[in-house]
Amino acid sequence: MHINSLNFKLMGAAAALLLVAACETPAEKSSSAAAPTATAAAPAAKKTIVPGSAEDFKVNVGDTALFDFDKSSIRADAAAALKKQAAWLQSYPKATLTIEGHADERGTREYNIALGEKRANASKEFLVSLGVDGSRLSTISYGKERPTCTSSDESCFQQNRRTLSVVQNAGS
Repeated sequence: MHINSLNFKLMGAAAALLLVAACETPAEKSSSAAAPTATAAAPAAKKTIVPGSAEDFKVNVGDTALFDFDKSSIRADAAAALKKQAAWLQSYPKATLTIEGHADERGTREYNIALGEKRANASKEFLVSLGVDGSRLSTISYGKERPTCTSSDESCFQQNRRTLSVVQNAGS
């Protein structure tokens, strides 16, 4: 019985020690709340986007044109996106693009590579029809190999049915 009493006292002492160690004093609490770190207090630095850069193109123009299921024809929203791309390209005549063709996960790899190629070529032809020199544009198809979204639902499929225009040579 003496050993049980000693074990009980040791366990109680250990528990009390843990409680004391876990507690924060009011002084510690008020000082940490009153003095925010320099990182937390500093305003977020606004990133400057260089006109004519790849980032300018992506952020201010848009690099994506979407397509309907099993189609490579240019939709109205894709036409609007490609017109903005053409205007940017006309402002930066040294810039070149690679137009990537993409498809959703449905269909065979071979079928989707062919569909992605048709979409990339349709986007290129549309840009050329707006006055962009075709020698500044190259195409490649990734089919379903590089999805932007990986869920198996229509909303995700729509995001993957696209062309992505990637600036290869900025137009400074």
